[in-house]
Amino acid sequence: MNVRDLYKRLLSYYGPQNWWPAETPFEVVVGAILTQNTAWRNVEKAIENLKREDILDPASILETPGDVLKELIRPAGFYNQKAERLKRVCQLIVECGGLEELFSRSLNELRSTLLSVNGIGPETADAIILYAANKPTFVVDRYTHRVFTRLGIWKGGYDYEGIKKLVETEISPDVSTYQEFHALLDEHAKRICRKTPLCESCPFKDVCPSVSF
Repeated sequence: MNVRDLYKRLLSYYGPQNWWPAETPFEVVVGAILTQNTAWRNVEKAIENLKREDILDPASILETPGDVLKELIRPAGFYNQKAERLKRVCQLIVECGGLEELFSRSLNELRSTLLSVNGIGPETADAIILYAANKPTFVVDRYTHRVFTRLGIWKGGYDYEGIKKLVETEISPDVSTYQEFHALLDEHAKRICRKTPLCESCPFKDVCPSVSF
């Protein structure tokens, strides 16, 4: 089992995921920050609160008092830190002349710029680049590491850049493919390859060295 075979089999089994769920690129940016260390259903509640108050844009978030913003995003958890991160990212967007101008930068420059923002790590930066800026960078998360490790594709500990390089070496840069692969890995890890895996239901039980019944 290699990376490309895994992608093809996941796609055949689950079908296209068409993820990230958002109406605008800026909503993707907000979602990528709010989803840190929480379930997506909680993020959706927080985003709905921002939409209800009509402040889902960089300028409005910057103008919103910190205490008010924290209360609106409370459902996403860690609201003190996330409110600060949202404001820092919005400040960056405004200083760059808007989201379109920021996203016009090369992939490497954009990634470097996002990583310079306190509180934005590789996973969040890559999610913004892939799903909001539509540039081909692969997003790695704990689900990726879990599935790769159990299938024997990755044999080391959690190494974000190492796993990212492995995927990007075996699968040529392509936005839609990277989006689907990331979403499919998350879906598989949530439905079958859980912390306690449901091996009997797994489409990879014929090749998985970690399978247990």
